[in-house]
Amino acid sequence: MDWALLFVSLSAPLSFNIEYLTDGKLGLFIPTEPLLATLLLLVIAREIYKPFLPKELFKHPLFWAVCFYLFWLMMSSITSTHPAVSFKFLLVRLWFIVPLFFFGTFVFRDKLKIKYFIWLYCIGMSVVILYTLINHYHYNFGEKEGHWVMWPFFKDHTGYGAMIAFIIPLIIGIYFSKKHSPLTQFILLNLIALAITGLFFSYTRAAWLSIIAAMMVWLVIRMRIHFKYLAAIGVILIMVVFSRWDKINMEMARNKSEHTTEEFGKRLESAANVTSDASNLERINRWSSAIEMFKAKPWFGFGPGTYAMEYAPFQHPDNMTIISTNFGNLGNAHSEYLGPLAETGFIGAFSFILIVILVFYKSITLYIKYPSGEYKTLILSMILALVTYFVHGVLNNYLDTDKAAVPIWGIIAALVALEIDHNRTISKKNEVH
Repeated sequence: MDWALLFVSLSAPLSFNIEYLTDGKLGLFIPTEPLLATLLLLVIAREIYKPFLPKELFKHPLFWAVCFYLFWLMMSSITSTHPAVSFKFLLVRLWFIVPLFFFGTFVFRDKLKIKYFIWLYCIGMSVVILYTLINHYHYNFGEKEGHWVMWPFFKDHTGYGAMIAFIIPLIIGIYFSKKHSPLTQFILLNLIALAITGLFFSYTRAAWLSIIAAMMVWLVIRMRIHFKYLAAIGVILIMVVFSRWDKINMEMARNKSEHTTEEFGKRLESAANVTSDASNLERINRWSSAIEMFKAKPWFGFGPGTYAMEYAPFQHPDNMTIISTNFGNLGNAHSEYLGPLAETGFIGAFSFILIVILVFYKSITLYIKYPSGEYKTLILSMILALVTYFVHGVLNNYLDTDKAAVPIWGIIAALVALEIDHNRTISKKNEVH
């Protein structure tokens, strides 16, 4: 079972969705989801027959936050406008979370397997990046072709860019975690160069911005800036934005930079174009629809996985764009936070945000108190990798796919396992003294 989980880490970036082969009648990522479904059953059966999961896991706040999240998914599935869709959504969440997070904390009691998990996912992603770049080369690295050249491994460039951004801190973390042999250093440097090249040619603005966010968090952690100062800066920034909102709005209205340009600076600038950039305008349309859906059903939402089927009537004509649709065939809410708000109501969104807050609070606390060495560096790299995803999650959502769910829940499990191991070590030292 341990090695099956590690194989899932390698195969997740390389999996493909068989909906392409079934005309959209069946969506299943092969081989990862059948493996995870099998692991789900095995973990439950094994835990019932002879409990084996770490006892400390059941005392950890993240365990209870995740259980609360799953419980509310079940409650909102019962009240869903499409119960069959919602219960399928819940089942998929279960075979991601139970094997990767619950069972993962058991697997990662062997700290070496944390490194295996990270290496294997990064290797799998590197194969996808190399395939994509070779494919892209035949189209002269054109921006339009950059939206689909990663197929069949990724549906489009946004999810692909998000997961490249995710692995960059991990590979850099491995490189600086300890002294490697010249061959390993050479391999890691090439993987870093490959990932950065892949990120650039993904033409994914949100992924680029997420790397900048991770660098800022790295500075905050390294400089040990106290939370009260960060909170004060945040309050000041909010006050400045509100006091100068009209001027900011006018500047944004003057921004005509389009994301179709291939110039890096202009593409980043286009992220703030809410006047003519269809991609940005459509995202605002989806967010507005999600908020209107929340207002209609604030407690239980419309049901997990139902956004695409329900948002059309909630689109305001003024927000609709040339790429808007009423058929639910062009994506979801484009947000890890507003999607749950529309689908599971206030409590469901709160339960997910609570998980995110606890992940960063517990992991940063762990990094501060963890002894210097290889795993302290890896902890920092895992925190920064999660920063890239959850910042990207403001603009897009991919946790319903194995591409994101496997590394995200796996890394969270690794951080919890390291915390449990560290607390055990401290307890033993205290007993000796």
